[in-house]
Amino acid sequence: MRLIIDTDAGIDDAQAIMMALAYPGVTIEAITCVTGNVHVNNVVPNVCTVLDVMRRDVPVYRGAERPLVADWKPEEHVHGKDGLGDWRDRPATTRRIETEHAANALVRLANAAPGEYTLVALGPLTNIALACQLDPAFPSKISQFVFMGGTIYAMGNTPNLTAEFNIYADPEAAYMTLRAFPMSAMLSWETTLEHPFPWPQWDALCAINSEAAHFLRHTSRVTVDLIKHSGYAGYLLPDPLAMAAALQPDLVRQSAEYYVTVELQGTHTRGQTILDHHARSGHAPNVRVVQALDTDGVYALYQRMLA
Repeated sequence: MRLIIDTDAGIDDAQAIMMALAYPGVTIEAITCVTGNVHVNNVVPNVCTVLDVMRRDVPVYRGAERPLVADWKPEEHVHGKDGLGDWRDRPATTRRIETEHAANALVRLANAAPGEYTLVALGPLTNIALACQLDPAFPSKISQFVFMGGTIYAMGNTPNLTAEFNIYADPEAAYMTLRAFPMSAMLSWETTLEHPFPWPQWDALCAINSEAAHFLRHTSRVTVDLIKHSGYAGYLLPDPLAMAAALQPDLVRQSAEYYVTVELQGTHTRGQTILDHHARSGHAPNVRVVQALDTDGVYALYQRMLA
């Protein structure tokens, strides 16, 4: 698999990237960075830190600094001010990134190898929408597009209660991207809530004696505290679940295809993904919605990446 990752490099993004870096037979050929959980000024060094921890070299591209239209606020209470949990002993990185803009890099890579790339988006879809505008044929040159974002039943996690953060952060970009791609795969917030790692399993991962597990343990403390305070039964895995579905499709136990679009106007619903549950819109399905996964298989991917 030839893989491109588009990310806003918060804590769960970092874990998803680590998962991909450790997966056999996968070549990550670019990581493109976008403002989302934190500003792209933090996203870029966060990606570089992950590559340092995993001792891997991947071209990194800086992308969109803000959403296309929406105002932007960081998710500091979820990911810390720096996006990686404000780990005090975080080592400095000296990596250099590419000078090409992320959207231009996406178009160039797709044109150089049409039909060969899997694209996994872990944050707002700003870079992807820009690539679609630069080259309207861009979606047809991507073999598989998987994104973490959206809601199935309007159970959101943002001030607009029906919207999930990645879509809420740039609704116009999500609307444009879903309209452009003939078929995507979506890992929703509700699917995230239904597939946590129970706390004893999470603690076992953090106890592994490796540099990667040390990174996991220290960077995830802020999210662990938040998740426990919120009363969830285990550690939530939004971006890692999306990455797992892309890397190992047989982990998907249930999915269904729907026509999906994004609400842009609603006072309380802007950023909500709208699913045509009963095929009444007249539009062909454009999104395969992942509804259930084998979490034991996902846990095995964590064990591999932390070994």
